[in-house]
Amino acid sequence: MSFIGTLAVILVATTVFGHLSVRLGMPAVIGQLISGIIIGPAILGIIQPGELVANFAEIGIILLMFIAGIESDLQQLRKFLKPALLVATCGVIFPIFVMGTFSLFFSYHFQEALFIGAVFSATSVSISIVGLREFRSLNTKEGTTILGAAVADDIMGVIILSLLISLETSSAVDINNLIIQLTFQCVFFIGVFFLVRWIAPILMHFSEKLLIPTNRTISAMIICLLMAYIAETVGLSGAIGAFFAGIAVGQTNSKKVVVMYIEPIGNAIFIPVFFVNIGLGISFSNSLTSLIFIITMTLLAILTKWFGGYLGSILSGFTKQSSNIVGAGMVARGEMALITAQIGYNAHFIQKELYIDLIFIIVLATIIAPLLLRWSLRQKVD
Repeated sequence: MSFIGTLAVILVATTVFGHLSVRLGMPAVIGQLISGIIIGPAILGIIQPGELVANFAEIGIILLMFIAGIESDLQQLRKFLKPALLVATCGVIFPIFVMGTFSLFFSYHFQEALFIGAVFSATSVSISIVGLREFRSLNTKEGTTILGAAVADDIMGVIILSLLISLETSSAVDINNLIIQLTFQCVFFIGVFFLVRWIAPILMHFSEKLLIPTNRTISAMIICLLMAYIAETVGLSGAIGAFFAGIAVGQTNSKKVVVMYIEPIGNAIFIPVFFVNIGLGISFSNSLTSLIFIITMTLLAILTKWFGGYLGSILSGFTKQSSNIVGAGMVARGEMALITAQIGYNAHFIQKELYIDLIFIIVLATIIAPLLLRWSLRQKVD
């Protein structure tokens, strides 16, 4: 099937299953994720994972995070920086320790167990954003803390992965590379300050003088994609760069215009492909023989992140209800966990069977996460 046909099938599937999901009282993202499992290799095999689908999915996560950044309140992010760091720290420690320890009981080596913990230390805030926006909770203290914590533990996850790779090779060259990478990441965040404070406002001001249609939207997309590219170049997720690009553009007078044009494009094409692409990673080839491992690790993936977010919020002075929301918002795994698992597989940290099981667990946790977040947000509303 040509890519045009593939894209058409994906959009039909996400529309139908997203609609059915909402009719059943669940977030549309659940239906989109499930549609990827159904039309993918796991069941019907109509769509196969491929480079073009992966590229569209990558643009989807970048646009989703860019929009989230634009809609975020910078003052709120600063206000809840401490809770976000506490939540991120607890949310990284518990999965690594608990899931790593339990992996040893399944006869995995220490190296594999440590890597399994590292895979599940990352949060996919893109999944939580959908639920937060649905309940207009993106700029609440809970939503802001989830956003900040997800960005922080993404950075922590990159550092942990880099350390694992360096320790595995144990060479001075790799340790030097790690130091250089961390230095560039520090420079990146210094650059973010300049982008928000001066660069983005100047660029968006000059974009108004361009004699082309949607001049401000194009300029905003250039900032978004460049920041995503730079973030990936220094070893971070492109989603982080897009998020901070969104914050920068969100501080300008072009905020409403940019959202008005970019959001429909993202929701109509790229973002659904991102969610479908996660479902395409599912395979039942090894699921029966690994059923106990998959069930155990899925439960631990949910509980460790939830408890880490809950504990970090309680320590920050949040109520139990607010802490429950933050915990639920940190449960989702996604692009960062998938990338980490892929890196581990390519570096021969884990075998193919374990890699398939990890993808299965990531997808299951990602499907359950929006339901938990929706339930916790409804508890607050009620």
